[in-house]
Amino acid sequence: MKLKAPIVLAIASVFLAAAPLYAGGKKKNGPERAMLEKMEAVPCGAKQKGLSGLGSFWASVGITDVHSNEKLCPQYLLRSDEMDYQIRPMDLKHPEVLPIGQEVVFKIKKDRMLVKVADGDKKTHPYEVVSMEPTNSGSQNTSMRTNNP
Repeated sequence: MKLKAPIVLAIASVFLAAAPLYAGGKKKNGPERAMLEKMEAVPCGAKQKGLSGLGSFWASVGITDVHSNEKLCPQYLLRSDEMDYQIRPMDLKHPEVLPIGQEVVFKIKKDRMLVKVADGDKKTHPYEVVSMEPTNSGSQNTSMRTNNP
């Protein structure tokens, strides 16, 4: 009779210890973590100033003064365990500069990626995803090319 209580406690402790291992350890809807690898300035449009919008009236007079500059936007490479993301800020007038080499937390919601620096401020900034590529696809393709002459 006294022997049943320790056996029941031992079996219960084994089940309680194994429960977190069975759960898988990853939340389905929780935010993912990734590393900011690099930032590039890429062309994202042209900014024009001048009289070209008034059409043929100004052209007939001979006034066609147009100044155009190529506008550059920051584009980040965000590398997670499964995917590489190329992202750009949604607010191009006041883009938030992210620290390169830092870990970020992100969540994809509808057509936006919400990015927050893990150790930085608690603000979440919206970004648009320009491209997505699986992380291991490039290494498999190059290894197949070198093996097959």
